[in-house]
Amino acid sequence: MLDPVLPTFDDVRAAAARIAPHALRTPVLRNPELDALLGAEVHFKCENLQRGGAFKFRGACNSVFALDEATARRGIVAQSSGNHGTAVAIAASLRGVPAHVVVPRNAPAIKLAQMREHGANVILCEPTMAARESESQRVLAQTGGTMVHPFDDPRVAAGQGTATLELIEQAGPLDVVVAPVSGGGLISGTAIAAHGIDPATAVVGAEPAQAADAFESLRQDRRITDMVPDTICDGLRAHLGRIAFAVLRRERVEVLLASEADIVAAMRLQWDRLKVIIEPSCAVPLAALLATRERWRGRRIGIILSGGNVDLDRLPWQSA
Repeated sequence: MLDPVLPTFDDVRAAAARIAPHALRTPVLRNPELDALLGAEVHFKCENLQRGGAFKFRGACNSVFALDEATARRGIVAQSSGNHGTAVAIAASLRGVPAHVVVPRNAPAIKLAQMREHGANVILCEPTMAARESESQRVLAQTGGTMVHPFDDPRVAAGQGTATLELIEQAGPLDVVVAPVSGGGLISGTAIAAHGIDPATAVVGAEPAQAADAFESLRQDRRITDMVPDTICDGLRAHLGRIAFAVLRRERVEVLLASEADIVAAMRLQWDRLKVIIEPSCAVPLAALLATRERWRGRRIGIILSGGNVDLDRLPWQSA
């Protein structure tokens, strides 16, 4: 199999210019109590306040608006557990082209509603990667559209990296940048952007211990694709993609793990202290940092708050 095409820092900068008319420049929050807990200076980049409620709009917007007119008119096809599907639906709507999104049946109701609200044709499938891939191929053949993959796409990864460009512009130089890891579009874009600005910046991925395929892929130096995730973080259940695996190895990204209990506690803590709504996937970076807090004392840290699409009727601490 050929090596994947990896995005560059120039691709991230080009993506920033392409999406500027459409994406929100999200705020960066600080909280003295959270600083004190970590013994560090922590800057939270609020992609939960991005269009569609997640960072995913950046990559989807870059991919959709990079297409030529004839290709775009045939429509966009995506597979998603929710946030990427919403992002593709919004981007396609802005460009005035159709969007078809393959979604596992167990995706949160709020995410299904958002996709439909923005005009997507939602196609439900069984909650396995094999089912998602198979149904996506069927829809592609039926529509003649273009696949915008949720993570294994260089344009998507470049778009996700624009959040880190903004974070460092807003917060100033950082010692560490932390983002959650699933398929790896966000963490690979984060690493490329952070190291494009300063190669000395440490880039850390955070992953649920019960969905630790990225951690194991780096530990074993081979991409693990047969792990069955069992985590509350519905946005972090995909296997690490080929692009992300290559970028994480090249950029020497470390992956930290967080337990389910620590993720729920970190989610509630951020709701309480930052006064913003985040979903479980978004809480993994802080959970992982708190579990290893002695390592971070005195450092300037940036955390990508990846998304805020959570079912308010099923909050994790209510069902505990």
